Amino acid sequence: MKTDSAVPEMRLAVVIPAFRAEAHIAKVLRGMPDCVAWIVVVDDCSPDNTGAIVAEAARHDPRIRLLRHEINTGIGGAMLTGYHEACRLGADIVVKMDSDGQMDSRCLPALIDPIVHGHADYTKGNRFVHTRHLRSMPLVRRVGNLGLSFLTKLASGYWNIFDPTNGYTAIHAAVIPLMNEEAIARRYFFESSMLLELSLLRAVVRDVYIPARYGTETSHLSVITTLREFPLALLRGFSRRLWLQHFVRDFSITSLYLVAGLVLLVTVAIFGATHWYSSARLGVATPTGTVMLAALPVVLGVQFLIQAVGMDIQGQPTQSLQRDLVGGRDASWIAASRPQVLASSEEAARSLSLPQQRAAYGGVHHGSGGLYHTRVAAKTPAAAAPPFRGAVLRVPGPRRRRG
Repeated sequence: MKTDSAVPEMRLAVVIPAFRAEAHIAKVLRGMPDCVAWIVVVDDCSPDNTGAIVAEAARHDPRIRLLRHEINTGIGGAMLTGYHEACRLGADIVVKMDSDGQMDSRCLPALIDPIVHGHADYTKGNRFVHTRHLRSMPLVRRVGNLGLSFLTKLASGYWNIFDPTNGYTAIHAAVIPLMNEEAIARRYFFESSMLLELSLLRAVVRDVYIPARYGTETSHLSVITTLREFPLALLRGFSRRLWLQHFVRDFSITSLYLVAGLVLLVTVAIFGATHWYSSARLGVATPTGTVMLAALPVVLGVQFLIQAVGMDIQGQPTQSLQRDLVGGRDASWIAASRPQVLASSEEAARSLSLPQQRAAYGGVHHGSGGLYHTRVAAKTPAAAAPPFRGAVLRVPGPRRRRG
């Protein structure tokens, strides 16, 4: 993909997870712009004719590569398979585009622009910029997104983003090997779990305005599922980020504010409950001094926590990881450096048996050559990636994970 003279040429791959998409997938493939070098479609064990339609389209478009899962792994599992294939092919930027036709391919240049210019490692769509375009969004989705957006901000530390369930995303390929795939949700929590994992890597995430577009397609994500699973998963992600970012990898003034605020609030809760019970049992009014003694720590504790939140907002990453990984070199260096990025992972894998590899690395296996997403990527540089013309590659899906 050629941008301008000051920006190096970068190769773009689009990954499309497909399940029960026979009604829309052909139109999505036909609308793919010429700047896309590879179109990786992952048929996630779809029971309809999705795979056959994609295979037929691949006969006319050599950019299309069809991968079929033998078991259904969810959108997250399909995307991980697609990410691995895009990295193996030598893509510099990998875009996620759904198969339901809701994502306008004409917005793709705007989506990848912050990554191309080195301002971000990961970009995502945001449908909540202009109110005139929100009229096409169902009211339930709008209300749900408000609550989920705040919880995601709190859990991930990305206070500058909104619309966290938006699935129109792009990621720099150099960041993909750094992610802990075991922490990536395989089901509908995939997009949010990506933000949680990227926050631990201190990757830069940017929102890009993408208009909402809804047609006859139906969403597989129910409101009940969202209310039941997302808040708890975000709470776990928040606790994990808080511990790792502020107490394991660093201990700063933010950590002190958190400790001081929590200690004061817990202490005053115990102190106040004890005196309230004693006063109630004896039928004697609590002295004013005791009440003030309990109120002051509450005020201080809340203030400490507010300061901690403020510093957490100010501490968002601003330097993109790709600048450190690529080191200012030409974008083609990413493909050559990918074996180095994955070397430690492959060395650890050699000591495991094949069943252990499947359990530890998600179970995506490619023939007898070892781990699909480490060994193939490490031994097959992007320039030497085998040509394909609508090839169909069958892979067992990544190990199932709830979420």
